[in-house]
Amino acid sequence: MEMPAVTECAVEPCAYNREHACHALAITIGDPQQAQCDTFFTAPRKGGSPEAAAHVGACKMSDCRHNTDFECQATGISVGALHGTADCLTYSPR
Repeated sequence: MEMPAVTECAVEPCAYNREHACHALAITIGDPQQAQCDTFFTAPRKGGSPEAAAHVGACKMSDCRHNTDFECQATGISVGALHGTADCLTYSPR
């Protein structure tokens, strides 16, 4: 199974964001109430590998149409600022 790519991240303050691209190896999405990027955090310097392209490792949003057994089945996702946090903009409730 291929993990979906994070095709864009518009949350610039994230430590893993460089030029709208996420450089974490994998991210986790969701908590029971919101499709937020649990991997988001700020730091005084950027982290992750500049060569890495992030993928969705896990998704806790069981009500998302792209979620099967807590694995994202979308071809790719976008992350952006929504509701005051870094959220999965691809999240789509059933």
